[in-house]
Amino acid sequence: LHFLGFLEYFTALYSQFGATAVNIGVGFLSAIVDNVPVMSAVLKANPDMGADAQSQWMLVTMTAGVGGSLISFGSAAGVGVMGKMHGIYTFASHMKYAWTVLVGYIVSIVVWYVQFEILHIGAHHM
Repeated sequence: LHFLGFLEYFTALYSQFGATAVNIGVGFLSAIVDNVPVMSAVLKANPDMGADAQSQWMLVTMTAGVGGSLISFGSAAGVGVMGKMHGIYTFASHMKYAWTVLVGYIVSIVVWYVQFEILHIGAHHM
C-alpha cells in the first residue's frame, strides 16, 4: 500500500475531510475489504487524528470492527462461517439481516458522538 501511494493518499483524506468523517468511511470500506488489513493500513498510515486523537482512534477501531460485519465477506469471521455453513449461511442470507447491522453501526456512531463530542465523557485530548 505504501509502494502504491495509498497510505499517503489515505492520510491526505484526514486533512481534507476530517478524522470523524474518514473514520466513519473506514467502517464502510471494511465492509468490502476485510477489516484486519483496513485497520492495519490505518495504523501504518498513522494519520493525524486531530486534538481529540484518543476518541478518534476509538471511533476508527469501532467502525472498522462493526463495519466489517455489514457485508458477510467484510470480516474473517463472516468468511469462515460461510465456509463452515456452506449453503446455510450465504451472502444472500446475511444481506437479509444486514440492515440490523447498519442500524447498530449508526447507533454506535451516535453514542460515540454524544459521549465524546458533546458530553466529553472519557475523552482525553492528546
